[in-house]
Amino acid sequence: MTDLDLLHFEQLKKDVQGQYLKEHTPSQDDISKWKGIDIIYFQEDLRKKAKGNISEKSFYTYFKTSPVTKLPRIDMLNLLSIYAGYDSWYEFKKQHLFAGELLQENENLEEEEIDELEKTVSEAPETVKNEIQPKKPETGIAQNADLQKTNTENQNITQNKPDLNQIEISSAPAKKNFFKKNAWALVTSVLITITGLLGFKDVLFSKTYKYCFIDKDRGVSVINTLEIMVVKENESPLMYKIKPGECFYYSTKDKNLKMRISAPFYEPLEVNRNLENAPEEEKIELKPDDYKMAAYYFSIKDIKGGNPDEQVALIKQKRNQLENLISNNAVIYQVYDNDTYGIESLNKQKYITLVTTPTTSLKNLNVIEMKKDTKGKIVSIKFKIATTDEKNK
Repeated sequence: MTDLDLLHFEQLKKDVQGQYLKEHTPSQDDISKWKGIDIIYFQEDLRKKAKGNISEKSFYTYFKTSPVTKLPRIDMLNLLSIYAGYDSWYEFKKQHLFAGELLQENENLEEEEIDELEKTVSEAPETVKNEIQPKKPETGIAQNADLQKTNTENQNITQNKPDLNQIEISSAPAKKNFFKKNAWALVTSVLITITGLLGFKDVLFSKTYKYCFIDKDRGVSVINTLEIMVVKENESPLMYKIKPGECFYYSTKDKNLKMRISAPFYEPLEVNRNLENAPEEEKIELKPDDYKMAAYYFSIKDIKGGNPDEQVALIKQKRNQLENLISNNAVIYQVYDNDTYGIESLNKQKYITLVTTPTTSLKNLNVIEMKKDTKGKIVSIKFKIATTDEKNK
């Protein structure tokens, strides 16, 4: 990657922006200022014209920052070049050459570097052969020859005989050391066993309970991620998140259990259990909040009709239904998975416009939290449009 490539990419971003502005009117002309619904419409147009897609995270990484310090992958560069009207990223660069820039020369330079590297590798064995070999140590033949001339016939050989008294005396301490070492090993083993029992006493004496959650009206598993708060005396509460369709496993040696269960489309529930006589497995029913569930259903409802007149009628019907469900002063947030822009605030009309515009992204709309007032009107919505990778987890 060169600095010229980064400049070319800045040119490409301008061409992509100009291509989109030919047929669309976003909230801002500058592509670096697009967010929320503007990005969704751009992704839809990119899928339609270039038969590909870039994630919301990639958009924030490469379009919100100018100039960028690194290039996207080549497949994204080719996709954006096709959207801007070129055959490929190489073709785009070829038609936007800077003064003195030659793409072919750069390619030849890379080939020359590769040839030079191969030549260096091929010459490596010869270099090793020409290195100075270490000298072998001289043998001591001369010294051995002198030793062989030594006359040993008349030398006296003295043999050292062991003292029996010393052998008997030394055997006693050896036996004492043996018992001493084994005694310490025995004591150490006992201490390790006791420490292990004390460390795992909660596991050894605790009991595991299983709780599954079902929709009280429909008799099926709840459709939301559950938040479970386990409340214990003189301790901070423990928070757990349970995915839709999964059961909650909880191990404890306590005699009582207090849980507070909440989910976006269900009424909150507090559960108190005396575990001395409680079953190890239990199904807990959650009462659905039909008002919240209706708001969610109308948000993701498909409004594609058989003809334009039917589609317009379905959009109008969907808008009216959401108008009745959501308060005029509702606080609505869209959550993003990136460091540049974490959350965006929308008003009621902007939210209704978002969910009544036919896009494939609405299939991935996920409500994180929804609250209503005493009159039943939705006063708070927090949602997220998940990426394809997140939906496949």
